[in-house]
Amino acid sequence: MTKKAIANSFLGLLQEKPLEKITVKEIVEDCGINRNTFYYHFDDIPSLLELILREETERVLGEHLGEESWEEGFIAAARFALENKKIIYHIYNSVNREIFERYLNRIAQDVMDRFVGKVSERINVSAEDKKLIAAFYKSALTGMIMDWLASGMQYEPEPLIRRLGTMLDGEILRALERAAV
Repeated sequence: MTKKAIANSFLGLLQEKPLEKITVKEIVEDCGINRNTFYYHFDDIPSLLELILREETERVLGEHLGEESWEEGFIAAARFALENKKIIYHIYNSVNREIFERYLNRIAQDVMDRFVGKVSERINVSAEDKKLIAAFYKSALTGMIMDWLASGMQYEPEPLIRRLGTMLDGEILRALERAAV
């Protein structure tokens, strides 16, 4: 309960100001706890941020575990970014940006690993080739998401992701078939 209250206070402050401007003092005052309680649960603000992003990653992945397409996982991540635009920008433009990039890469890798695994069920492909194909598509798609963030999230990402899904439809299967042993 206390961890959740700390996280909620932090997210509220992150809506208002950049990550670097938020202090432990502000979080504990907003939360009504003392500094020792904060440090009992977290080493520092980046560790709090990591917990929040890890939990959000688990939520997004959990909701899309049985998906037949990679698009849904990416759409869910983009929706989360749009719904939390100020928070995402304050993290994206901070010295802790790599924490966000790890979060995005983890979601993307998991989505692509599951999709490639599902598509390759009836194809005799080495684990290394599956991993390589999944990593390639993960990198391409996370790169596009990072470009979208850099552009100020000025357009709705879902139509673009769906369009990419249409254009790339069957390409992963073809790559797996070409890699078959």
